[in-house]
Amino acid sequence: MEEFNSLLELQAARRSFYALGHDVPYTDAELEEMFKNTIRETPSAFNSQTVRAVFAFGEQHEALWDMVIERMRQVVSDPEAFEVTLAKLNGFKHAYGTVLLFTDTDVVKQLEQDVPTYAANFYDWSEQAIGIVSYSLWLTAREHGLGGNLQHYNPLIDEDVRAAFKVPENWRLRAQFVFGSIEGPAKEKDYVEDEVRFISLND
Repeated sequence: MEEFNSLLELQAARRSFYALGHDVPYTDAELEEMFKNTIRETPSAFNSQTVRAVFAFGEQHEALWDMVIERMRQVVSDPEAFEVTLAKLNGFKHAYGTVLLFTDTDVVKQLEQDVPTYAANFYDWSEQAIGIVSYSLWLTAREHGLGGNLQHYNPLIDEDVRAAFKVPENWRLRAQFVFGSIEGPAKEKDYVEDEVRFISLND
């Protein structure tokens, strides 16, 4: 397993890996606890902890991506285009597992009522929490020698997921983090020029 000497090294190694497999040196229970700890320690506005997660392994992971395949079959009418989509979705299905990330909308609504001064912000802050958790899971996976990619097939699969996995009505699906062993390289990453991206204010 690679060793990273700094957070920056780990960040640079975190990429979107799409060729993922099952050569994972951890049990499902170990992976779940690893990811749970990551989510627990991830910050959120007002310590609201609005992120919820479902961990899908084995047959449940495959069932999830079968749902996506069937939904995409309904919306991609061109056969050739669907074959391209199917190849991509089968890549996710052949990964080791998926963490489905949700926002607890009951918590968001309660905060809007309890703190009306910031009511307009709590939805945005819950989205920030999803982003921070997504990135933290990505780093955790990479630190442990695994790769991943982040997908967003919500809201297309929302009701299928709710029915199949008995997800509470107040959990709103926001992202799917797909992970597994790294079976192929990531694409080269391009960077926006610093002059475009940053402003420095100093005397």
